[in-house]
Amino acid sequence: MRLRPSPAPTPRSPSRRALLAGSTALAASTAMLSSCGSGRSTDAPLRFWNFYSPAPQQDPNLVAQSDWFDTAISRWNSANTRQIEPVYMTGDQMNQRMPVAFASGDGPDIFLISPGDYLRYANGGVLEDLAPYMEQEAIDDYFPQALATRRSGEGIYGLPMEQEPLALFYDPELLESAGLSDGDLPADWEQLLELGAQLSTGNQTGLVLDVDPGYYQNFTFYPWLWQTGGDVIDPDGQTPVFDADGPRAALDLFGRAIASGATPRTRPANGDIVGAFTSHYAAFWETGVWDVQNLLLNAPDTSFGVMSLPPPAGGEEVTALGGWAWCVNSRGTDPEAAARFVVSALGSMDEESIAHHAAWNSPTIKGNMPARASVDAVLDAEDAFADERYRIFREDILPTGRAEPRFPPVVYKAVSDALQSVQLAGADPGDEARRAQKSLEGYLETYRGGTLI
Repeated sequence: MRLRPSPAPTPRSPSRRALLAGSTALAASTAMLSSCGSGRSTDAPLRFWNFYSPAPQQDPNLVAQSDWFDTAISRWNSANTRQIEPVYMTGDQMNQRMPVAFASGDGPDIFLISPGDYLRYANGGVLEDLAPYMEQEAIDDYFPQALATRRSGEGIYGLPMEQEPLALFYDPELLESAGLSDGDLPADWEQLLELGAQLSTGNQTGLVLDVDPGYYQNFTFYPWLWQTGGDVIDPDGQTPVFDADGPRAALDLFGRAIASGATPRTRPANGDIVGAFTSHYAAFWETGVWDVQNLLLNAPDTSFGVMSLPPPAGGEEVTALGGWAWCVNSRGTDPEAAARFVVSALGSMDEESIAHHAAWNSPTIKGNMPARASVDAVLDAEDAFADERYRIFREDILPTGRAEPRFPPVVYKAVSDALQSVQLAGADPGDEARRAQKSLEGYLETYRGGTLI
């Protein structure tokens, strides 16, 4: 990972940060997902709610992404009586409308979700199991970490179309102007904070970390937490483990980044890495693989590098893997047809389907890391990872990835509140870790639903 900035149409394709920014609006929606099935006509087209197609404007990259969706839909529609109809809306619109639509029994037949939304819909009982429609070979073709957050037991309740690892992007020209080179890149947390503070002067920012509360900020925080060996929830016992040395150290890192002046309280260039790197406003910026294509397309003459997130001294590199998945409404107009469509597009061993899946992840359309081995092989054969930045993501960063957690809103909020208090209010990391731990313990005493990890 992402999720997640407004996702309204812009000259560039919507970022993961943009699409996740509104996720908190759904915090109380789980209980609303128990309404009856759709009352729509049984021969009406199946509605596919998404934020890509039809393209909201004629920007070439947005059109390419929209055309990719349209190709999958047109291929299905030409061969099947039950038709698919794409319904475009922004990420904010989806976040606001989906709970209401599901509560009224008129939810979309097919829709996109991030890992952070999974349990909301899985616990609400509205996700169709796609495993019965898939060949075992296709299930095995998915990288385990890509599919993990969409599984419950043997069931598969969403098919990811990508993986989005986080990394540090850096401006080599800015470093050079400060007398630094690639050999001076930070190897651990302390070096990162020291360089960040050193390079923060005037309008120039040394280290950009996300400061806005939301699922996306949590997503960017998890790798630093995992690098300590700590976690939010113990995967084996499904119990909270946030009041521990690792979480306290990760919270302290984000707090010290602000306190030392390495990281600003507001992101430069209004959060636009293209504008920031073009104007040399930022030296290091934590973001995801999607910004490789963003910079290549929109600032082709701007140099930039990518590197793994540096761990604490003696720690191991870890990153978070985000990405969006296609899901099917089990109470929709025709769940079987919707499931067969999704599997044909993303979960089939058909060569045409694999090639189409590869096209999405290629630098010409989205530029993300693939979620399937066969798709990775196609991209490798096409030399799609020839650019050094993509090569680093694929060979060095992706193997250290761990799936973005699928924490429900209460768990997300406990972590977010602790992070915000330490980062922006100067609160003590130990106090905030204890407060979050108590909140998590209270919630999990009565929680009944899918496993959190």
